[in-house]
Amino acid sequence: MKKTSLFLIAFFALSVLILSACASGGASASLGGEWTLISYGDPSNLTPALPGVETSITFENDQVGGTVGCNNFGGEYNARSDQITFGSMASTLMFCEGTSEQEGVVLGILSDKTMSFTLSGDQLTLSSADGAAVVILKKK
Repeated sequence: MKKTSLFLIAFFALSVLILSACASGGASASLGGEWTLISYGDPSNLTPALPGVETSITFENDQVGGTVGCNNFGGEYNARSDQITFGSMASTLMFCEGTSEQEGVVLGILSDKTMSFTLSGDQLTLSSADGAAVVILKKK
């Protein structure tokens, strides 16, 4: 009787853990929320985000959107394990003095389609498929 009770308790506890992991949505859920741009570009010579420029990238469900300078952008994404795939991105096309380089480079990196990502504490690093470019974000 004791072995059966212990087995049922262990089975129940394991089931709760598995269901909790499934409910959290895996990797894409851990990306969820709002992030701010810290730096971008060549990993060996990162460019810091422009000071005083509000940046925000939000991952919610299968949608990504935000601003990395002046224009808003948005599209779909899918995260599995340590890979993230972006769908087509749309962006507004306003001219904003001083932010166009940052926007162009960051949106260019995100248009790489499939990238790897790593989460370390409140920092998210998106790396291009060839590893030549990264976008580093911090959770807001």
